[in-house]
Amino acid sequence: MKNSADQQHLEPPSVATQKSIRRSRAMKGTDWNILDDSLAENQRWSTWPELEKLMRGPKPYPDLVIEDAGAIDTELGVLKTGKEADVFLLERATETRRSLLAAKRYRGADQRLFHRSSAYTEGRSVRRSRDARALKNGSSYGREVEASRWADAEWTFLCMAHQCGIPVPYPVQIAGTEILMEFISDPANPGVAAPRLQSVHPGPDQLQDYWAQMVEAMTAFARMGFAHGDLSPYNVLAAGDRLVVIDLPQLVDLAGNLQAADLLARDCRNMCAWFTARGLAVDDGELLGELLAAATKSASSPALNPAPSCRPAHGSSDAMMSRNVSTSGRRTSPSRSARASERRANPK
Repeated sequence: MKNSADQQHLEPPSVATQKSIRRSRAMKGTDWNILDDSLAENQRWSTWPELEKLMRGPKPYPDLVIEDAGAIDTELGVLKTGKEADVFLLERATETRRSLLAAKRYRGADQRLFHRSSAYTEGRSVRRSRDARALKNGSSYGREVEASRWADAEWTFLCMAHQCGIPVPYPVQIAGTEILMEFISDPANPGVAAPRLQSVHPGPDQLQDYWAQMVEAMTAFARMGFAHGDLSPYNVLAAGDRLVVIDLPQLVDLAGNLQAADLLARDCRNMCAWFTARGLAVDDGELLGELLAAATKSASSPALNPAPSCRPAHGSSDAMMSRNVSTSGRRTSPSRSARASERRANPK
């Protein structure tokens, strides 16, 4: 039986109502649905379900990863503003779980206030010829490709570093030019970001422990075949008793970049200067020699050379991990400049 109530439900909306619906959908976007109206302006549905496998962090996932499609992302405020990217505090939550994340969003070509030196990208290749031409010509498309390259690079290096046991924020996901990563909080003040190493004044015992952690992290990067390239006390967080290295997009290949040894030497000077100023006598030349020796040993011993499985995100225009590889599949030895720097640091 077809009653009148059924007919009322099937009756099309008036012309005015249809126009109003079209205007509302146009304002909200084509992917809008009625559930979006329950979200505040600083909220969105979790983007995790939309991502492909390589756009998600390495397994096994830690407890901070919430995979529920019904999770809501809430932007809580700004953690840091930079010349090329801004970092926001984000809460991803369901009715039963809650996780604080750091959302690093790289700015578009027209909003960036800083362009990293080409010294960092020497030795890297670009997959698509169109992208390579655009980067070379400096076109508007090329500038957008450049912004995405840095996001892809940081994602790749975060994944690699995490898998190699280096203390970096766990990389949760990448979507476009936004990277969600572990929020490193201050153990003494939950919910507050850990301070930068530059601003802390540890006691003698903790200072010595910090130095041991720093040398271990830099050595692990060297064994991977990389130098941080922009390491300083401003790019290290002091989360209580542990140090966490941040800001990785500019990692330089010790084998493929002729300026890598100089950038590594600068990293050593920056870190040693801070520890020396805090009262711990350390030598940057000695540290440089140890790091170059570790890189050389790893490159010449395939069994010691890490092979992380995490690769650039799907659709990346940049073959970030296209390091110099011989036909046998083994990494080439460090560049001549790296070997020369090692000889200077350790004269016979």
